[in-house]
Amino acid sequence: MWRIEEHRRVDKQLSRAPREILKRYEKWKDIAMLSGPPGLRLIRGFNDEALSGKWDGHRSSRLGLQWRVIYLTVSDQQLFQVMTVTPHDYRRP
Repeated sequence: MWRIEEHRRVDKQLSRAPREILKRYEKWKDIAMLSGPPGLRLIRGFNDEALSGKWDGHRSSRLGLQWRVIYLTVSDQQLFQVMTVTPHDYRRP
């Protein structure tokens, strides 16, 4: 079973997100905890993909047309580190 750690700013970002995005994020977390990265890649709606540039090494999953969750995986610890939930702005904070 995978664990999920959220950056401290994620709560604030989610408070501004639409209700539908909150539901999809909760579903994303459920799938991530149970199946890990392979489970996320199997669901085409999340469009899980590796990022490049400033976000090199991170991955992104789609929560809606605009919203993304950007995260890092630590496989040996079975850990997801959620960096940000954002309306498709990939600039690193």
